[in-house]
Amino acid sequence: MNRIKKWLLLTASGFSLYSCGTTKGLVTAEKSVIRTTLDLVNVVDDKVMVAVDPGTFTSDVVSFYIPKTVPGTYSTDNYGKYVENFKALDYDGKELEFSKTDDNTWNISNGKSLDKVTYQVNDTYDSESTTENAVFSPAGTNILKDENFMLNLHGFIGYFKDLKEVPYEIVITVPENLKPTTTLTMKPSTPETAGTDTFLASRYFEVIDNPILYAEPNTESFQLNDILVRLSVYSPNDVYNAADLKPEMEKMMTAQKAFLGDVNSTKNYDILLYLSKLDSTDAGGFGALEHHTSTVVVLPEAMPKDRLEQSMMDVVSHEFFHTVTPLSVHSKEVQYFDFNNPKMSRHLWMYEGTTEYFANLFQVQQGLIDETEFYQRMMDKITNAKSYDDAMSFTVMSEKILEEPYEKNYANVYEKGALINMALDIELRQLSNGERGVLWLMKELSKKYGKDVPFEDDQLIDEIVAMTYPEIRTFFDQHVIGDVPISYETYLAKVGLTLKEGEKETGYFLDGDVPFIDVDPKNNNAIFIRKGIALSSFFTGIGAEGGDVLQSINGTPITLEAIRPIIGESFTWSPDKEITMTVKRNGKEVELKGTAGTPVLNVETIEPVNSLSAEQTALRDAWLKS
Repeated sequence: MNRIKKWLLLTASGFSLYSCGTTKGLVTAEKSVIRTTLDLVNVVDDKVMVAVDPGTFTSDVVSFYIPKTVPGTYSTDNYGKYVENFKALDYDGKELEFSKTDDNTWNISNGKSLDKVTYQVNDTYDSESTTENAVFSPAGTNILKDENFMLNLHGFIGYFKDLKEVPYEIVITVPENLKPTTTLTMKPSTPETAGTDTFLASRYFEVIDNPILYAEPNTESFQLNDILVRLSVYSPNDVYNAADLKPEMEKMMTAQKAFLGDVNSTKNYDILLYLSKLDSTDAGGFGALEHHTSTVVVLPEAMPKDRLEQSMMDVVSHEFFHTVTPLSVHSKEVQYFDFNNPKMSRHLWMYEGTTEYFANLFQVQQGLIDETEFYQRMMDKITNAKSYDDAMSFTVMSEKILEEPYEKNYANVYEKGALINMALDIELRQLSNGERGVLWLMKELSKKYGKDVPFEDDQLIDEIVAMTYPEIRTFFDQHVIGDVPISYETYLAKVGLTLKEGEKETGYFLDGDVPFIDVDPKNNNAIFIRKGIALSSFFTGIGAEGGDVLQSINGTPITLEAIRPIIGESFTWSPDKEITMTVKRNGKEVELKGTAGTPVLNVETIEPVNSLSAEQTALRDAWLKS
């Protein structure tokens, strides 16, 4: 950037930009827009060049950061590991000395002379199969020159110490054939800005909260009352386009809007769907990452359409409900998130648990699934929750989620977290004669707070009790703050349900989102069949056991890189497909043979009791229909 021109933010809402002064020194960093550039045209060795240009610093030492952790991931990912060739430049383009404190921190010693920093960024998708604790794909980045760029911007753009609340202008040089999908504010293009896209953000959080998908146009949109939803799809082999998936997405999200009613916190919502080829250079972590006004979804391109639509329905419904929490209801720890020394909130039972519960409850309330399917989903969560520490305080786990032993229990927020909300919902319904439930509670909290007003982390439960009933204090003290496991049978009995033995269909390697296999990073990323869980008939039918280490499947040696395409192919297996599997068991190789079959899993099921009382009938109707 020319040293004699700097942009000033004149109004917080308008982003009116004018040049000022004759030297950069007139604009101090805390009063200047931070101008960032990304070059997506001149990609070299699969790396993107980035420059971050702040105002003038008045301190001798300036610290620059790339995030260690970002909201929604609850993991330490160290995005700075993907930064190379970092340079700190003065106004004459000369390099300044700097030191590197850790993977994510650069300290420039002559800060008063700093003009800008530049560096190259490598993507995360390329290294997923070879990196321990790889970045979860929906939070990761992809660089595929002239074809696709998945820009989770926390992987590209950093921030300076004490300048997270300063506005950003992001100028991206782009190939002509690629178009962006993002909810970031985009400046209108002019003849002078041809070949670039310019985006504006009011603070650093807004930068990282608005991913950008660059791909050839494959986008559809639809309206949910006053919310405009855009679905953008990247399908590397052109297997799917947005028009294929729009009808089911529109149907599902219309039902979500009907469920939520007047809870409205956004006018735009983007769904960025990245479909993976499942090879060694592509994404392998499937699911989604929420943002306030968008979600990034990563799934295998090999999935049949019906399976893809069901997966999209499950993950997008969860992510869209995040517009309620944490968008409208969140603590100061979320509002003022520290990306490099995070203080985590105690309330994952709400941020993830309530959201996951709603993602299932709305489907039965709005007639997208029947009650039997809903009961099965809740039963799956009861079964899955048993593989985690059921006597672990949820508030303690949430607050310490980046530490062990809490980190390895994180996935329980989607299992027991949802079940906490189910039990709380039934309890509230009973105490209020069916009139109030968890949705009512979230609406009331949204009215009290909203997206711009955070709550005090240690006061939320007291506020909920004050809004509801004394009995709710006992529930939280025992089952959320405390370590008393929930008796699900007790709560289900209130609505005339009981637990029975049964079975359900499952996938070959996955039971929904729960895998039957895992990776051992301490043993060269060996793939093994998980111990301590019920295995499907696919594994038991060919004689596999928990703890078996997979050596080959149908002649293909099994590695972390090789298992991904096999999982993708398994979605198309027929029941009579012949399977030969070699495993290592107790140090010896064992050959297993059989057919794929139609895998089922023996599980408990939730069933209605034979005769319902009037009170049970009324309470169940209030729970599932109102």
